[in-house]
Amino acid sequence: QLSGFDMALLGTPWDYTEAKDEFLARLEALEAAGVTVCNPVEVVRWNADKLYLRDLAERGAATIPTLWSEAPDAAEVEAAFAALGCDRLVVKRRVGAGAIGQECFARGQVPADWRMDQPAMIQPFLPAIQQEGELSFVFVDGVLSHALVKRAVPGEYRIQSLYGGIEAALDPAPADRAAAEAVMAMLPFARPPFYARIDMVRLPGGALAVIEA
Repeated sequence: QLSGFDMALLGTPWDYTEAKDEFLARLEALEAAGVTVCNPVEVVRWNADKLYLRDLAERGAATIPTLWSEAPDAAEVEAAFAALGCDRLVVKRRVGAGAIGQECFARGQVPADWRMDQPAMIQPFLPAIQQEGELSFVFVDGVLSHALVKRAVPGEYRIQSLYGGIEAALDPAPADRAAAEAVMAMLPFARPPFYARIDMVRLPGGALAVIEA
């Protein structure tokens, strides 16, 4: 029983996205039993739904332009190309991890019967994902510990290891480090999370935008 321990440190609960409410309830029970959960349930609850990106945008963070949908279908995705001013876009689950269930479409090539039966986010595809990769900044107790760059293999855009993505240590440029630290400062908590990873991707103008936290 985890309730017999002083602290529970979250590792890699890969199935939480399929049972979010149950997962949060288990963490709440641990906290109620006096166990210190890292990160705390309030952080995990905020972070479990990518709607938090809208919260960060409202706080001033540079984010990727996003359309939020409760259950997008082909017609909604096709309309999104004009709304976002792009010819290629990505549809992601709001509650998801590892790019599972993620779709990438080109204008005019969305199957007519396509639908995602859960809350989703629609974003323009950013070429920097395939060119530079995704930059990850790891913070411990609010202080930058280290950074890495995650790159996709040729012909792929998903940077996760499940799809062949590779990671390498990164010595970030001062401006990039400052961008990640700025996002950390915008998290809506009284104190920094014990652990945080700020993932960023470069916008066409050169600035970094948070893609996930």
